[in-house]
Amino acid sequence: MAKKKSKIVIKKSRRGSFTRAAKKSKMGIQEKARSVLNDPDASPAMKKKANFARNAAKWKKGKRKK
Repeated sequence: MAKKKSKIVIKKSRRGSFTRAAKKSKMGIQEKARSVLNDPDASPAMKKKANFARNAAKWKKGKRKK
């Protein structure tokens, strides 16, 4: 069987934008995601990015060991 390709496509201009926002706030990725998702004034776009970050943390990535 052939390996399935990922169907998630992120625009080049948007890649890393959430990470940059987290670093600017001096927070970790998951810490920033929690704060954005709990903030009622956060923009819908930032909430989408935060939710994506929370979900992506659960994926198995390559040959990383825990």
